Amino acid sequence: MPPITPVVRNLLILNVLIFFGSRAAEAYVFQNFALHDIRSEFFQAHQILTHMFLHGSFMHLFSNMLSLFFFGPMLEHYWGGKRFTIFYLVTGIGASLLYSVVRYVEIGQIQEMVVAFMQNPDPVDLRKILDNLLGNTYDVNYVLQLKNNPDNAAIIADAKETVQLQFERMLNGPMLGASGAVFGILMAFGMLFPNTELMLLFFPVPIKAKYFVFLYGAYELYAGVQRAPGDNVAHFAHLGGMLFAFIMLKLWQRNRTDFY
Repeated sequence: MPPITPVVRNLLILNVLIFFGSRAAEAYVFQNFALHDIRSEFFQAHQILTHMFLHGSFMHLFSNMLSLFFFGPMLEHYWGGKRFTIFYLVTGIGASLLYSVVRYVEIGQIQEMVVAFMQNPDPVDLRKILDNLLGNTYDVNYVLQLKNNPDNAAIIADAKETVQLQFERMLNGPMLGASGAVFGILMAFGMLFPNTELMLLFFPVPIKAKYFVFLYGAYELYAGVQRAPGDNVAHFAHLGGMLFAFIMLKLWQRNRTDFY
């Protein structure tokens, strides 16, 4: 691994400073600068860029910055600072665009279920909605209460209020982090240096970069399609970063026959 390069160093410093500097006003920062669904009252266009420099926890920050630290310098050394910066920003923004499209469809489907429930509060529909919104974290007796008292106005009103509240919470839930750009970096590293052997902490056997990237991408695709209730990882943002990285690498492709 080459010494840390200027753009990577600046990105590390910027992300760390923003993380610790925003802790005192985290709610305000997330509301205004993390990425929200376009239908959310909190959506602002600049969030497509600013969300890349926010992180929800120290471990979230640490894992992204560690990957940037290990894989970024070799790409910056290969491309130069200007092209690396363009790559980082485009893959991060591209990741947010793919995520937003998938999220728009997913929330739209749930919204249709919510509208139908408001018109006809059926316990079967209530359970489907709560499964999508809360996973396994709610009490099924709440659904049984509606089933056993289908004409109770107070229970119906409470169920409608709960559904509306949980749907708005999902709609206004933000996406943040540098993961899209980081996965773009991983993709580029695997394409440009496919035979470089990596020794990973969670996989203590050398693995070539091309296989690591393929397996990681396959996992993210599986996890995104089979999204488990309660899974708050933006898998399609990761895939978006990899997709835009692939496209950019093809556009920038040079005559290169020596791989490491």
